Amino acid sequence: MESPAAPPVHPERLDRMAGPWASLFGEHARNAIAGWSNAAFDQWHTRRRLAGLVVHIPRHPDAVQRVLLDNAANYAKPRIVRKLIAPLVGRGLLSAEGELWRTQRKIVAPSFAPGAVAALTGTMAQAARAAMTDWPDSGTIDIARTATDTTMRIIAEALFSGDPRLVTPQATKHIAAALEAAGSVRLTAILGLPTLRLNHVARAGARGQRYLRETLTAIVRERGPEGGEDFLGGMIRDLHQRYPGGEAVALAIDNAATFYLAGHETTANALCWASYLMAGAPGVQERAREEARAALTGDAATLPERLPYLRQILDEALRLYPPAPRFDREALGDDVLAGETVRAGEIVSIWPWLIHRHRRLWENADAFNPERFAPGSEKTRHRFQFLPFGAGPRICVGARFATVEALVILAHWLSERRFALVPGEVPDPVGQVTLRPRGGLRLQLSTVD
Repeated sequence: MESPAAPPVHPERLDRMAGPWASLFGEHARNAIAGWSNAAFDQWHTRRRLAGLVVHIPRHPDAVQRVLLDNAANYAKPRIVRKLIAPLVGRGLLSAEGELWRTQRKIVAPSFAPGAVAALTGTMAQAARAAMTDWPDSGTIDIARTATDTTMRIIAEALFSGDPRLVTPQATKHIAAALEAAGSVRLTAILGLPTLRLNHVARAGARGQRYLRETLTAIVRERGPEGGEDFLGGMIRDLHQRYPGGEAVALAIDNAATFYLAGHETTANALCWASYLMAGAPGVQERAREEARAALTGDAATLPERLPYLRQILDEALRLYPPAPRFDREALGDDVLAGETVRAGEIVSIWPWLIHRHRRLWENADAFNPERFAPGSEKTRHRFQFLPFGAGPRICVGARFATVEALVILAHWLSERRFALVPGEVPDPVGQVTLRPRGGLRLQLSTVD
């Protein structure tokens, strides 16, 4: 790991890339962002073969743009990936393809429009303040745990009318286990064989998946076809208008799982890493604090618009620690990506973890520098070299919600507390489905004068 005096940290890089079988065993199987070579952050394309499966890892933004936008119809969610996440999200928006995906996207999109998100800033602010009630004036907290609890409460309130079953410690534990299991790379999955529950991670993940699905199934069935007046209720009604009763219920459960998981987990990790980075850069933190304190005196609905520097910090945190370190596509037909031939059936793996730290795309790529995202900087960047929420037609529908949520929470936290690193403690970033610190991340707190 990097020196604790010089965040941001990242896993140790190798002199040469580990062989393809390393992705199935050892540390890389447990942590997708570990085991990369230094060359992976300089080269534009890697082609690997494993048990007959060919995987391409493009890093050039032109190639990424072709996969996600210019020729997006040729690249679908891989069958392997859909199989892995099916126990969690079924045929919901995250895993659906074609007309099923388009229909579900149309149903949920209005709930994440600018006006709808702005109306939720009060809920976000309330949760941010509530999180601080148990904080000491001076001492340490696990910022990862706090961020998860806060965003879980917000998503439960904003989308599910605050159902208490979704904010219990038991729910937090089961979700973490389910995500860890889903993110573990296994030989059986790569080869398309049944997943075997041979270790404690897989068994805990199965229990977590079962808990999540059973809880959300109960909630959806209790609502009935009329649904209710919140996000979940509107989705249930719209699905019943388009699909037969049984299928509508199943899709409602699948999407409830999708938005409950994605709606808090990725934002929680962004909050965690942004807080960590500011703790290691006191000057940046003080500037953000001054901005936040001034911004909090105005209208809550427009608060994010008055936080341009905090937005730069958040974007830089998303660059260094992208919420989803990788996502994959399967080529439906032959294609060429920046001069590299891709055949039908081959996998194209897009790695924000590699692209966001690529030395030919970013100066001093591993350093924390919010000025990269200063106003006007977008004119000097390729639009596909920064993709924390994906890109193209399948860009995350909740990107605005997540951004506004993170800014509102950070503004409130910064206004009352100062963050500092805990001497001798170095976070260990782990890439699974999402990118989180292994075992949590402790920060020191002090009050602001």
